[in-house]
Amino acid sequence: MPGYLTKQEDVAVVGAADLIIRSLLDKQQFSDPLGAAEALGISSASWPLFGLLWPSAAQLAQRMASRPLRTGERVLEIGCGLGLASLVCHRRGVDITASDCHPLAESFLLENARLNGMAPLKYRTGQWGAQAQGHHGAVQGQFDLILGSDVLYERDARASLASFLDRHAAHSAQIWIVDPNRGNRSTFHKQMAVHRFNVVEERLDHPALGNVAAYKGRLMVYERPVLV
Repeated sequence: MPGYLTKQEDVAVVGAADLIIRSLLDKQQFSDPLGAAEALGISSASWPLFGLLWPSAAQLAQRMASRPLRTGERVLEIGCGLGLASLVCHRRGVDITASDCHPLAESFLLENARLNGMAPLKYRTGQWGAQAQGHHGAVQGQFDLILGSDVLYERDARASLASFLDRHAAHSAQIWIVDPNRGNRSTFHKQMAVHRFNVVEERLDHPALGNVAAYKGRLMVYERPVLV
């Protein structure tokens, strides 16, 4: 036994076929016998968060289900957790790399790809901050589109995420962040502006509709101005 309990369910993604997803049973699961998560600064309270289904992740997956495909585009998902958006992209043939800092994220992602009849997808360690840059298996290179959902849940006084995005965003890249109206949003805008990123926000609020739960949040699209 791995020391934690899981469940498996069909997850509906608007605009795409359902996904079979293996997730943690609930927020009470925890297993870090070798201290791998603790060494990365992941507390017992935050340990299970990677393995749960979050509303903002579903919103991002829905957007990627309908986004036009672009030949040769390299896409990175940060803080992927269970990787709904990455799985949707992978099934559509997108060149997607999923990333997260949790030591179990990769195994859950690969198992969910298998459950849905997909080949394994690319995965890299995606812990932002200077201490993570030389980490074995860390995100490398630049991408044309970087995705993330609900990644502004902590105050980032050192602007580590903005610096990470600046390093890995190609010159003409877009960065899509789905945020459930976290209080750190305005500070993050300022941190991104330091790296010359402008932002356009789109409200995603909608009431409950049938089996689709209500949602309040926004899609934030960051892009550098085009130099003439």
